[in-house]
Amino acid sequence: KLGLSLHLLTQGNPKERLLPISGRRARGTEWQGWVRVNVQSNSEDLQYPVLFVVRQQKGVLSWQVPLIFRGLYQRSYNYQEVSRTLCPSQPTPDSEPSEQIIFVDVASMAPYNALYRLQVTKIKSFQLMLNTPFSFSASPSQPQYFLYKFPPDVDSVIVRVTSETVYPCSVVSIQDIVCPVYDLDHNVEFNGVYQSMTKQAAITVQKKDFPSMQFFVVFVIKPEDYACGGSIPSSIRGKRTGTNLVGESSLFIRLILPREASHTLNISVFFPDESSSSGGQQLSLERRPRRGSDTDSSVEEESDFDTMPEIESDKNVIRTKRLLYLSDLSRKDRRIVSKKYNIYFWNIITIAVFYALPVIQLVITYQTVVNVTGNQDICYYNFLCAHPLGVLSAFNNILSNVGHLLLGFLFLLIVLRRDILHRRSLEAKDAYTTEYGIPKHFGLFYAMGIALMMEGVLSACYHVCPNYSNFQFDTSFMYMIAGLCMLKLYQTRHPDINASAYSAYASFAVVICLAVLGVVFGKNALWFWILFSVIHVVASLGLSTQIYYMGRFKIDFGIFQRAVMVLYTDCIQQCSWPMYTDRMVLLVVGNLVNWSFAIFGLVYRPKDFASYMLGIFICNLLLYLAFYVIMKLRSSERLLLIPLFCIVATAVVWAAALYFFFQNLSSWEETPAESREINRPCILLGFFDDHDVWHFLSAAALFFSFLVRFSLKSLYQCHAG
Repeated sequence: KLGLSLHLLTQGNPKERLLPISGRRARGTEWQGWVRVNVQSNSEDLQYPVLFVVRQQKGVLSWQVPLIFRGLYQRSYNYQEVSRTLCPSQPTPDSEPSEQIIFVDVASMAPYNALYRLQVTKIKSFQLMLNTPFSFSASPSQPQYFLYKFPPDVDSVIVRVTSETVYPCSVVSIQDIVCPVYDLDHNVEFNGVYQSMTKQAAITVQKKDFPSMQFFVVFVIKPEDYACGGSIPSSIRGKRTGTNLVGESSLFIRLILPREASHTLNISVFFPDESSSSGGQQLSLERRPRRGSDTDSSVEEESDFDTMPEIESDKNVIRTKRLLYLSDLSRKDRRIVSKKYNIYFWNIITIAVFYALPVIQLVITYQTVVNVTGNQDICYYNFLCAHPLGVLSAFNNILSNVGHLLLGFLFLLIVLRRDILHRRSLEAKDAYTTEYGIPKHFGLFYAMGIALMMEGVLSACYHVCPNYSNFQFDTSFMYMIAGLCMLKLYQTRHPDINASAYSAYASFAVVICLAVLGVVFGKNALWFWILFSVIHVVASLGLSTQIYYMGRFKIDFGIFQRAVMVLYTDCIQQCSWPMYTDRMVLLVVGNLVNWSFAIFGLVYRPKDFASYMLGIFICNLLLYLAFYVIMKLRSSERLLLIPLFCIVATAVVWAAALYFFFQNLSSWEETPAESREINRPCILLGFFDDHDVWHFLSAAALFFSFLVRFSLKSLYQCHAG
């Protein structure tokens, strides 16, 4: 029995009337009394609203008309019509037949008559079923929610809501079967899991999270679209009062049973309109000190002149020769140089531990906040292919990074095998090993393998809760991989003058600091882009000077003054041709590329600073690698089968990987609701999406890139060292 107790205070004369409506539940059946109350009033007086109170068996629901919502900058939106679904009572099936009684109290303190219209209707389609379409209307003052019950053979579903139009901004919430249901703009975030939505939303729901094996799908429309990235309509901009903007919504609900254990609940909403450039053109045979027997005997009698061995031991004389050979840049003891490069390996392990542990702690905190608050706008997942496991919301994005770990470990094993064979050859005093080929130092290769593994670890950490602040975790070791590859290329031909591990990692630390500043200030701060561009250009010039003069320019604050003096003497006073033409060509092209990056950043100020800086590293690496290979081919050195295969495989895999990389599935440069517009379903095994495929292919591409660098050694082992 449904009773309406109406209390209306007009001119101080209260009136009351009871409208009985019967509704009985038979024994052993479920209660189907889903009731919706709709009220309208012509009163626009905010000082004397009409108050409605609904009393049920287990709760009280109340609201006023006009109903007021607050927007941005204290804007108010008033609605004269309100519709609310009453939270259904759930008697036990084995209880006696019962009557459900509901009382509605209506009151107003206005000194004049207030007209209103009250309508109570029974909802026919309240439970979501398989392949059952239905439509409904909604507005900020007329929210809707529906019931879904898990079938016995379904463990999880994806509640998918789609719309033909981008706006209005909405919120989709999954709440347990508990009264009251939070279905208004100001309280929908108090319970359950929720997402903001423009064109589509998707929430994965697991049966284990709901002991009653059922839940409510709540649909709320916000009074303004600003929260989803939209603008405030011009018709209401600047007004203190709002109109009843009703968004008619047509929902198509379909439960799809795919092959995998996770199922998808689709809700479609339709809104109507309302350098080997060191001069080495040929390979040097000897790395042993040259004999002094070629010295003229007449010179030996002159004590005022250096002997030939003394001249040849002066690195200032050796490294400034017009024609340099590998032996000129590999004069230090092999064991000392090997220990120097092994420091790269041990230092990167220390850096990895100290960097990764706080990152892991932070992303666990992010995931905990998401699970506790239910706010799925914190993390930018591809919600249409987000498979939870335990406390993790998107385990597939984490699992796909296992390729970096496995291939990084495999590369370490390959390097270790080559290192062991090389040591055995040295112990056997094999002439082919000691007299031929380029110097073999494996410390940087070990560091590259560790960096590849750590890239997998930190990429997995980033994908625990991907957002703008966490993206630097995904790129930090990418910087290091690119830097280590460039150092390894340079070390091949310049083992004696390559940067030490301490200076290299200190430079990487400066890069990480700039990346952090870019994340914090890079969006709008012009001063940061000016500072970064100056640092970028100055660093390019300083490094170019160091490379051109083979490390004979001391790096200090006077390096630029000395470089200007040399340019003035050689280019202006004498106008001579550069002594090292190949080297100069590389450095000029490299500086043009880097200056272009600096100008682009200063002018356009891209939002994604981490990707912008990564682009700088990748372009410099590719430029140096291309120059390296061109110089080898120019020296008439033929490509063997294994290096050629690695080069082709690297190009093919990188091309495929980049194709999937540019299939944007989410974007933290937009609002969470706008990011979900580009979410896509899984494409591989019903478990992995396009970005997961990028993880697999990029790991393989990096592995082949390392093999290219590693196998290029075989180019030289058939030549005299």
